[in-house]
Amino acid sequence: MTDKIDTQSRHVTKAGGNVFADLGFAPDEAASMLAESKAEMARTDELKRQLMAEINNWMKATNQRQVTAAKILHTTRPRVSDVVNQKTEKFTIDALVGMAGYIGKKVHLIIE
Repeated sequence: MTDKIDTQSRHVTKAGGNVFADLGFAPDEAASMLAESKAEMARTDELKRQLMAEINNWMKATNQRQVTAAKILHTTRPRVSDVVNQKTEKFTIDALVGMAGYIGKKVHLIIE
């Protein structure tokens, strides 16, 4: 027999709150960690927007409709719509790099 796992939520960080402060980090450290986290998320979103723009530009240049583009990109038409409308929260960078590959784009990662 196994012990029952306790899955009860005891605390939820409010939207706009600081999860690092809630985890017990000192106020200055929590503020710094939150700022760093937000900056990283902004960089990730910018990469996603660049990839989405490339896919959208390809669609315009080749006069692709979303239904046809979906087949080429190995996805669904609603997902293509999400790319066109730059809904970055719905995609990983990996998924967008894969789509770019399907249309013949090469993605290079440079680490400095």
